[in-house]
Parts: sequence; C-alpha cells; structure tokens
Amino acid sequence: MSAPASPAALYRHSLRLLLDKNIPAWVALWAEDGLMEFPFAPEGWPARLEGKEAIAAYMRDYPDHIDLHDFPALRIHRTTDPETIVVEMRGVGRLVETDAPFDMTYIAVVTVRDGRIASYRDYWNPLAVLATGTDFTRSSR
Repeated sequence: MSAPASPAALYRHSLRLLLDKNIPAWVALWAEDGLMEFPFAPEGWPARLEGKEAIAAYMRDYPDHIDLHDFPALRIHRTTDPETIVVEMRGVGRLVETDAPFDMTYIAVVTVRDGRIASYRDYWNPLAVLATGTDFTRSSR
C-alpha cells in the first residue's frame, strides 16, 4: 500500500495501525532518519529517539503495556507549513499489567517528508501514567 497523500491522512492511518496493534506497519510509516521527541519525559524515560530503528525498539512492546481501544476527540490542525500538523486527541483503553483504565490526552506536532513521518513531538502527560504505578521502563521505555 502506498503512503496516504496528506500528513492528516497519514496520521489517521497511523492511529488505525496502533489500534490494530500493528507496530511493524506503524514503524514502516517513518522516515529512516525520523525523530521522535517527548518534551515532558520524566526522569529515566527517553526524551529523544533518533532514527527508525530506535523508534521501532521503543514501540516494539507497546501493546504489552497499553491496550488502546479508541482515539476519541481527534482534531488535526493544519499549520503554515503544509507538511506539519498539530494534533489534539485522547487515547483510551486499558493498562495491560493492572487492567486499569487508560485515558491520556495528547498534543503532537508531526512533520511528514516524502510521505513518511519525519518528526513527531509528543506532548503527553507522563504524570498521568506515573500515577497508575505501572512500570513501563522494564522493556524498551
């Protein structure tokens, strides 16, 4: 399948892959030199992942920790740069380890280059996950 035409379409496709727990296909949407940043990362968590390989390692075990069910309230905003979007959304599901509900609000700034994700700044609230007591640092995080 070819990559979706617009950054918004590519992003929507990436969310569908996360809901399907298809991490290899999600990683395939990235540019080889893609950059993923977490500006609010707490101590001991990565703040910057450089390259598709590092992003793949980080995401490999994601479905073992968080079982995502939906991304309600998705809002995608265009910017003055046609390759960059700002996304507001919630991710809801459950924490696999404890079966506790998962409900996280996200803001992301995503840049697409040549049909691939080149940059993804994820402004999620780590305090919400830390409050659950779940240790995501055991695997790739």
